[in-house]
Amino acid sequence: MPITDEELALTAAQAGAAVVRAMWGTSLTRFAKSADDFATAADIEAEKAILDVIRTARPDDAVTGEESGRTGRDGAERMWLVDPLCGTLNYAARTMLVAVNVALRAGSAVMAAACADPFADEVFWTDGAHAYVRRDARDELLTPSAESRLVDVNLDPPFPNAPAFRAVGLLGDSGFAERFRPRVVSTTLAVAWVAAGRRAAYVTDGHLRDSVHFASGIALCQAAGCVVTGIYGEPLYTGAGGLVVAADQETHDALLEIIAIGRSTRT
Repeated sequence: MPITDEELALTAAQAGAAVVRAMWGTSLTRFAKSADDFATAADIEAEKAILDVIRTARPDDAVTGEESGRTGRDGAERMWLVDPLCGTLNYAARTMLVAVNVALRAGSAVMAAACADPFADEVFWTDGAHAYVRRDARDELLTPSAESRLVDVNLDPPFPNAPAFRAVGLLGDSGFAERFRPRVVSTTLAVAWVAAGRRAAYVTDGHLRDSVHFASGIALCQAAGCVVTGIYGEPLYTGAGGLVVAADQETHDALLEIIAIGRSTRT
């Protein structure tokens, strides 16, 4: 029986995660991408493993990889978005907070996605309708919850909406501090944690359409029933862009109110 898209996303993410685990703690060659960014040999090898899985099962699909760029037929309806090691700086500093992201966009919708935590041996995944976590070969339905009050804030550039919005401003906002407890994990694993009920929300700036970093986490949160919008409450990929994903409407409304107050003082 042919493998389904969701199982393929899972299998590909697990293949990448196996490489990330195997290369953990070794002396890693670094490849400069810009003055402030680099890939490691683990990024490169994990992406190769992921792409081998996808290309074997879906040779006609296009792929956009964080390290290898876009490959495949021009105009392909189906595009795989691959981030083999989200949290490279963490990994290089021997911090076990990373994710392996694989998502399939067909047309304008993400139809399947997986986000693997190589060190917890968990894979968060969705078939586009429901969201699960797989551990020990068993699947558990994801249930968002705002109970923790933990909100992850992405502080990495770029900041296309500065100065009106800068995520770092939330950390010094008295209303934010009264309502929530900030965290800075520096990997999109934290987006999957919102779907799983381990975080109340996640906030970032940026243009995220077809983002290899965010496509999987966003798809997971949407399938799990989270509230997902841009930073000012617009539909995703419209207006200012960015991302506010929250476990429930109350949390989402509170974050938008705090963001709006900060915006009004900067413009």
